[in-house]
Amino acid sequence: MKTVLLTGVTGFLGGHIAVALLRAGYKVRGSLRTPSRSGETKEAIKAAGVDVSHLEFVELDLTKDAGWAEACNGVDYLVHAASPFVTSMPKDKVELITPAVEGTKRALSAARDAGVARVVLTSSIAAIVPGRGKSGPSHLDASDWADPDGDVNAYVESKIRAEQKAWEILKPGATKTELAVINPAFIVGPLLDSDPGTSGALFQRFLRGKAPVAPHLYLHSVDVRDLADMHVAALTDPAAAGARTIASFDSYSILQMANCLKVPFPAYSKKMPKFQAPDWFIRLVALFDADMRAGLNELGYNPTLDEAPGRALLGRTPIPIADSYVATAQSLIERNLV
Repeated sequence: MKTVLLTGVTGFLGGHIAVALLRAGYKVRGSLRTPSRSGETKEAIKAAGVDVSHLEFVELDLTKDAGWAEACNGVDYLVHAASPFVTSMPKDKVELITPAVEGTKRALSAARDAGVARVVLTSSIAAIVPGRGKSGPSHLDASDWADPDGDVNAYVESKIRAEQKAWEILKPGATKTELAVINPAFIVGPLLDSDPGTSGALFQRFLRGKAPVAPHLYLHSVDVRDLADMHVAALTDPAAAGARTIASFDSYSILQMANCLKVPFPAYSKKMPKFQAPDWFIRLVALFDADMRAGLNELGYNPTLDEAPGRALLGRTPIPIADSYVATAQSLIERNLV
């Protein structure tokens, strides 16, 4: 039985990756910053219908050196899914960028030094798409990079610089440890626990009537279950080694996302955004809202992304994104999070 060190096991994506790994017959060593969360995390993963007898935990912190070498001892693969994420951009971007970059450095360096066969890194399409404005290219693929010094917010810069650090540490051909990078879009789908996370927070706004109008923004999306399976496949798929793989199978505007929920959840339909606000209105509001300012450059930009490598890695038809939106909202409602 092969052993996978999985960072970020307590997160939305991390939990689903743990479920997918256990189903695939791997032993999982999940890292968490707070050891007291191990019990609730194991119960959430068990509730997903998998045997947790091959799940163990180790205490690790992205900002500290302690424990990384020991955690990688006897490990065959590393999935580095842990990364800081906030729903509100910090005043000092270093609060996001430093943990992301330094955490990647600690995790990948330890894996390389331990002779781990392959690292699968969760990056983001944030390292590919943003900062281009409406005049950006109409099609993007894995060869494209967003500019960390361009008009991007702290989160986007953190994802770019963390992935750049990963390729620097595990440069193809320079180490025995291979690197496979997955660049997911907005991650949606059913929750494993009662933490709504960043994805759930947007749907909470819809269901609570906190978003009366929608900005002209598009979100490329991927179902968390598909994304988890892609991470498992990337551990051994020869095509994934030394490559970036975009995980995005559809794109909806904010208004279209909300409209997907109106029929399945009629009790909440009147709370959904009723129309798409003109850009001038969003720019006016952004004068007083720092988080909204962070996305102004993305208004109206909706490039197609190269889905082919991601579909090949997944190896099956992706879950329809509209169904994923419904599953997200259903989870929130069932867990009384709205």
